[in-house]
Amino acid sequence: MARRSTAFVCQSCGAVSSKWAGRCDSCGEWNSIVEEQTDSGVGGGPSRGRPAKGRIVPLVGLSGEAKEAPRFQSGIKELDRVTGGGFVRGSALLVGGDPGIGKSTLLIQASAALANKGLRSVYISGEEAVDQVRLRAERLGLAGAPVALASETSVEDILATLEAGPPPALLILDSVQTLWTEQADSPPGTVTQVRASAQAMVRYAKKSGTAMVLVGHVTKDGQIAGPRVVEHMVDAVLYFEGDGAHQYRILRSVKNRFGATDEIGVFEMTGSGLQEVANPSALFLGDRATNSPGSVVFAGLEGSRPLLIEIQALVAPSSLGTPRRAVIGWDSARLSMILAVLEARCGVRFSQHDVYLNVAGGLRINEPGADLAVAAALVSSLSGLALPGNCVYFGEVSLSGAIRPVAQGQARLKEAQKLGFDRAICPQGTLKDGGKGEIAADGVQDLASFIARITAGGKRRGDERTRPMASTPLAADTD
Repeated sequence: MARRSTAFVCQSCGAVSSKWAGRCDSCGEWNSIVEEQTDSGVGGGPSRGRPAKGRIVPLVGLSGEAKEAPRFQSGIKELDRVTGGGFVRGSALLVGGDPGIGKSTLLIQASAALANKGLRSVYISGEEAVDQVRLRAERLGLAGAPVALASETSVEDILATLEAGPPPALLILDSVQTLWTEQADSPPGTVTQVRASAQAMVRYAKKSGTAMVLVGHVTKDGQIAGPRVVEHMVDAVLYFEGDGAHQYRILRSVKNRFGATDEIGVFEMTGSGLQEVANPSALFLGDRATNSPGSVVFAGLEGSRPLLIEIQALVAPSSLGTPRRAVIGWDSARLSMILAVLEARCGVRFSQHDVYLNVAGGLRINEPGADLAVAAALVSSLSGLALPGNCVYFGEVSLSGAIRPVAQGQARLKEAQKLGFDRAICPQGTLKDGGKGEIAADGVQDLASFIARITAGGKRRGDERTRPMASTPLAADTD
């Protein structure tokens, strides 16, 4: 039999303590500790201190035949790309994102596409009624898809319903924070309920061979709410990113046991649902002004996909004692590092200027290969010189001012050439590999010489003459 005991669990990180406190010692969150009831085994058997006898597990070597994981594709190419080639049978995926970003829309489209191919798809919503899901499917033009739909939050009822028929190929649970099980006395949404419910559903997916997708809410910091152990239970964690002011949506893989991580899929939100973007580089560069100072094109890499992105910088005189530094889509700490390198190694002063940096299209860049493009955009805006519109930039800037090579340099050059760019500024080490094709790639070794080339050969907006470095406003800042 079981004896009930009381524990105090942090709803932010899942840490357990013996008494209540205003602040969690593990994560530092305030007012996140809640009293919950737990079960502890008493009576005969193993709970009296006698360890249970286990079975012998066979040990094998590393060599042997490795079988490919059984997959089935959803028909949505961008989704299949992020998952590593399609859904794996018996796998569990966790999809997180901001409210209203389009998680339910994407999953309804995926379940309808599989159902139309003859695979059984079950969509269980714990947040919306059946009629609400039907209205969304009707707006998307998917009302005729044979998707099995239900609105339920009890784990026991969901399992009984699934076991009454053939196991589905795809099971979608929206969302994991609404599920509750009778095995825990805590209310739905607490750490104990989320952990117990997710564990029960993952166990069913492994046993039945069903590909299961759990939808998770995110906190104000962008992390999936609930205990971190849920992310360890599942086989893949996907984040659906985007900005409400833009129609672009990015599906990013941060964990995948059956594929590459940091892979992205690009979608466009339209009136008829999410549409795939086959060539995101052309989409992000569609409305770019080629003769504007502070605008450069960065040849980036997201997962295994090369991507061309516009980086915009605005450097304006400031009357404040501490100038502003505003960043959207990039790491603010890395911007501070680039500004420090420009001042210390290149003599370009920003101490009396406000600096604004933006990644166009609502995309967020995490790789250090954008350092060179950011530095070029900052100097271009400060000097008022428009950089060539047919050139791309990439490279990592070190604290010494050296330009370091980045991964997949040839793939970046090929993507730029495919979209009509005929020049590239990249690290000198990238050119040693050869294979740059028809694009004219100029290798640079240090940031100081690169900045000197920009100011010596740049053009002011509306002026076709090449101006020497001494005639630019930057020269006054580099004395």
